[in-house]
Amino acid sequence: MPFQELLDQVGGLGKFQILQMVLIVPFLVMTACQMFLENFTTVIPGHRCWVHTLDNDTVSDNDSGILSPETLLRIFIPLDSDLRPEKCHRFIHPQWQLLHLNGSVTNMTEPDKETCLDGWVYDQSSFPSTIVTEWDLVCNYQSQKSVVQSLFMAGMLVGGLIGGHLSDRFGRKLILRWCLLQLTIVGTSAAFVSNFHIYCLLRFLSGCSSIIILANDGMLITEWIRPPSRVMVITVISCAFSVGHILLGGLAFVFREWRTLQLVVSVPFLVFFFSSRWLVESARWLIINNKPEEGLEALRKVAYTNGMQNAGDALTMENHMGRRTTQTLFMFLVGLSVLVNTFVPQEMQTLRVALASVGISCAAASVTSFGVHMLELIPTVLRARAFGLETVASRCGATLAPLLMMLMEYLSILPWIIYGVSPIIAGLAVLILPETRNLPLLDTLHDVKNNKEFSRKVNEINSFVKVTKF
Repeated sequence: MPFQELLDQVGGLGKFQILQMVLIVPFLVMTACQMFLENFTTVIPGHRCWVHTLDNDTVSDNDSGILSPETLLRIFIPLDSDLRPEKCHRFIHPQWQLLHLNGSVTNMTEPDKETCLDGWVYDQSSFPSTIVTEWDLVCNYQSQKSVVQSLFMAGMLVGGLIGGHLSDRFGRKLILRWCLLQLTIVGTSAAFVSNFHIYCLLRFLSGCSSIIILANDGMLITEWIRPPSRVMVITVISCAFSVGHILLGGLAFVFREWRTLQLVVSVPFLVFFFSSRWLVESARWLIINNKPEEGLEALRKVAYTNGMQNAGDALTMENHMGRRTTQTLFMFLVGLSVLVNTFVPQEMQTLRVALASVGISCAAASVTSFGVHMLELIPTVLRARAFGLETVASRCGATLAPLLMMLMEYLSILPWIIYGVSPIIAGLAVLILPETRNLPLLDTLHDVKNNKEFSRKVNEINSFVKVTKF
């Protein structure tokens, strides 16, 4: 009996699937916090060079009643083109004569400056500490800040490749639990390290774990879902990811010290590790990996939990338009919003924000649609590997996108034209792929061979139903 028929008998969207999602959704929310943690832990606060007279606590106030700190700052720190204190230089010698200048003097010789040899003083009004203030990642060392973010993304790339293979080989649940434990250890350890290079290594390992958690969470949910309900479930997964973004902002507002925030978003994974023991391994994976008894036991557990009741159908725009049409439509709208916004004047901020909001919304919708389509195109035996390759492609895109901004040297709007045209072309390319709407998930390579014929028959049935209703 095909697995789809077994799933229909035990319940394709019932109490079991809901409980499975309740367990997994928190994993997704907190993993999103881990992925975007550097948005807050690597904030560069306002800073200037450390000055002995101003910042040494053992030095007297130097007649501070006569000279205010702002006045003393003008003596020791040069001003930039915006007449603000420079962030990376100080005067070699105090420039007392500047106190007597009411305006700029064009013929005045520029005083000798030097870099911040004694460190920096940071504005701690918003964030008491970040990894930037911890390891002085500013001025000549500012590029090292990007290293942390790049290493996390590199970890996701490596984890996508390795994790996909391991998940197809050893199972979704086992690898998921291992990564939950690994993320607990490396994430918590990162909150206590005092060495920048060790911190970078731990964030790399966090990236490896995070992407595997995301992929296996998705598979442990969707491989238990009937086709009519799959779109709704994947939409919930996407919403959980967005909730993680919102939650991270709230946590960063409450816990503004970077070590505390790092700890807060890492410790919950220990709870997730213990709660994951109640997850049920994918029966699809068990059956096709010659573990029919374990697969049957999992199906019995699902049938018992669901009370053998069938779930109702979930109607969405996707079960009406199809996977290919939906992706093409949304990606076309993404590209169109970027292209239109490119030529809207800067003064029309309301229109620009509206177009950007439409573009982001359509991009999120296209990602959800892509997740559904990819899930249904790839058989169970290769699904985790495919998710790994998808991760590699997305990381390459994330790496390439900022580099395109260098094309502004030749034409200011050229990068934005590329950003707008690319999704339109990609959306048209989706039409080459086969339609998978209302088709069961593929399990083996043999199913892939039969999919084309099965798809044709389903389309014929759908057409007949539509004509009859008409």
